[in-house]
Amino acid sequence: MKKKEINSARTPVYRDAGFELPSAGTTSDAFAAEIDHEREPELYIYSRYRNPTVVAAEEAVMATEGSAWALLAQSGMSAIDIALSIFQEAGKESRWLFFSEIYGGTLSYISSVLEKRRGLQIDFFRPSGNSYDYELLEKTLDDTRPEILYFETISNPLLMVAEGRRIIALARHYGARVLVDNTFATPLLWKPLDEGADIVIHSATKYLSGHGNLTAGVLCGNDTTLMKSAIEYRKYVGHMLSPDDAYRLQTQLASFDLRFTRQCHNASGVAALLSSSDEVGSVLYPGLATHPTHEAARALTGGKGYGAMVTFDLKGDNAEGKRSRRDRFIAAVYPEIRLIPTLGDSHTILMPVEAVWGAKYPEPGMIRMSLGFEPWEEVEKVIRRGLQS
Repeated sequence: MKKKEINSARTPVYRDAGFELPSAGTTSDAFAAEIDHEREPELYIYSRYRNPTVVAAEEAVMATEGSAWALLAQSGMSAIDIALSIFQEAGKESRWLFFSEIYGGTLSYISSVLEKRRGLQIDFFRPSGNSYDYELLEKTLDDTRPEILYFETISNPLLMVAEGRRIIALARHYGARVLVDNTFATPLLWKPLDEGADIVIHSATKYLSGHGNLTAGVLCGNDTTLMKSAIEYRKYVGHMLSPDDAYRLQTQLASFDLRFTRQCHNASGVAALLSSSDEVGSVLYPGLATHPTHEAARALTGGKGYGAMVTFDLKGDNAEGKRSRRDRFIAAVYPEIRLIPTLGDSHTILMPVEAVWGAKYPEPGMIRMSLGFEPWEEVEKVIRRGLQS
């Protein structure tokens, strides 16, 4: 069948496993060029290497992030694995420093992969109470001289906001490369690459896609040497995103700013509503003046927003009383607000903290809520119903 040119408004879904090459000569050229690991090749060869639908979605992420390159992967954890692989070298002794308040999956990856399987020396920087001590961070950097410093802009589930600019400047002073998981803040609130970070990572499953219907991760940067190393690793371990998920991500990114702005607005409203309730013991939201890192959040984001997550603790006479109150609230807000173990969905969802984080955050009445972009009036009505249960 003769091929036809179709004037599509966006890159279509290329599900090809392998791509047609015009001649033996161009085949040799294509494979010779592949070793250069360019982000977009002259000739596509095989979808595990590069795929045009995925490249189009990466360009959409680059426009959102303002980065020189972006690489998509199957999940946020895949993106983290790719990003950290860049700096791993057999026989090279180096220390890596991670903030302790990072995603639980990342902590498990550190212990079961980086330490157990790859033998890396990992140090952790822990908060002092409910915020970070930056004089202590400087001392830690001076003592350990790490090759890598890794932190999250907003922690999960206590929503501690890091002074990102200060951290990057300190890390640079002591010669460390900086990787930032910016999933909770998103490029709308802060862009770490603008401040000198080497790589920024997102679980694109969350706010970049924003509809709870795909799994993806992305790492972005400006140094093309790092990009080529990342492309090589992604190709050989098979972390490539599917073209179908890439297509959906590309289309969903068009509404990212609007969606996340509404989600931040809803989170701010819920935080204020919960703070005024006698049923609630404490509310953790960086936009509240009572949050330990409120000033850091305001300085970092310039007041553009404080994220779309709210964590709160329901009152009770004892642990069992708090659990009972928590469970009544969760039942009362159903089905508008469901218990789903993720965040960043189009609709508001929640998770009981104790059931997930257990020993680390054993708070029986605590709930982490991820706000969607429903009309505020609908969210308010459901939350009030839960508080009255």
